Parts: sequence; C-alpha cells; structure tokens
Amino acid sequence: MNFPRYCAALAAAATIGGCAGLPPERPVERARPFDLVGRVAVNHEGRAFSAGVRWEHTAERDEVWLLTPVGQALAHIVGDAQGATYTGADRSRHTARDIGTLTRRALGWELPLEPLSWWVQGAIAPAAVIQHVERDEQGRLVTLGQEGWRIAYNYVPGEDGGRPRRLDISGGAQEIRLVVDNWRRDGETP
Repeated sequence: MNFPRYCAALAAAATIGGCAGLPPERPVERARPFDLVGRVAVNHEGRAFSAGVRWEHTAERDEVWLLTPVGQALAHIVGDAQGATYTGADRSRHTARDIGTLTRRALGWELPLEPLSWWVQGAIAPAAVIQHVERDEQGRLVTLGQEGWRIAYNYVPGEDGGRPRRLDISGGAQEIRLVVDNWRRDGETP
C-alpha cells in the first residue's frame, strides 16, 4: 500500500472509531398529554397582561389559545418539532424555533412551555437543571427551582391526585400566575 492510501485508510479508521464512542442521541422526553382551561396573569418589567388560556399538549405538539374574558382569541400559538407560530387577533404572524423564543418576540415575555408542561402536572421536568425542591407531607411539590425559574404550587384542598390548581412562577423580571380551572390528562376528566 502506498503512503497516501495508508494515511487515508488510517484517517477513515480514526473517524469511524471516534464516532463509535459517541453516545446515541436521546429523544426528548415529553410530558403526558393534557388539555386544560384556565387563566394566566403575567407581570414583566412593570407591564401586566392577563387572559384566559386553553392549552392542548400532546406527544407531538402544543397548542395554546390566549383568550379575552368572553372567549375571543387574542393569540393562537402552535409549537412542534419544526418550530413555533404565533397568530394574533389582528392576524399578525410570528415564527421562531420554540415557543419560549416566540412569546418573547411576539408578546414581550417568555412562556417556558416545555418545562411548564411538566410543572403544571406537579412534576419536575426531567432534562432541566434543578436548583431546589420542596415537597409536602403527601409528596407533592410545594416549591421548585428549575432552569432559573422558581415555581410555588397551590393545590385544591382534599384532592389527592397531585394536580396543582395554581402555579406562581418567577424568573428574572418576570412573574407568571397560572390558574387551572378545568383539565384532563390522557382523556381523563376531573
């Protein structure tokens, strides 16, 4: 074998061997499906926003409607593996790679939907950094610090299903209160 062929074969073997040592890419774990109706209030840098909210979360996508008190859509937000789209009541459209980036751009505040899909179910987001966890005597989350957000949980008295009724979420100069009025999980109704 001549020298250039030998070097090429050696380089190919090193490349293939190096790739063999890489761990396989893990699929992103998604929270269990649900469909909820509630209310959201946001304070961000001295500005306040409140709306009704309907959020449908499935294994493939999230769909969020921000609603007026009489149920008219203020905004429709859809996010999936291909990206996120915001459509306003005035038919304005924005797109981004994820819903957090999209809401920062379109609304001026971030809706951290990926970890929130876990938090709203009283669970810790599996792939996110945990700063603090406090649980009550029933094992339910009371406070959680994750990915720079602090979440305080309130539950319906007497409910033992572990589903929170209200989440108070703060991060940086932003505070979000999410109240769940009605929701179902995997076809289950309250």
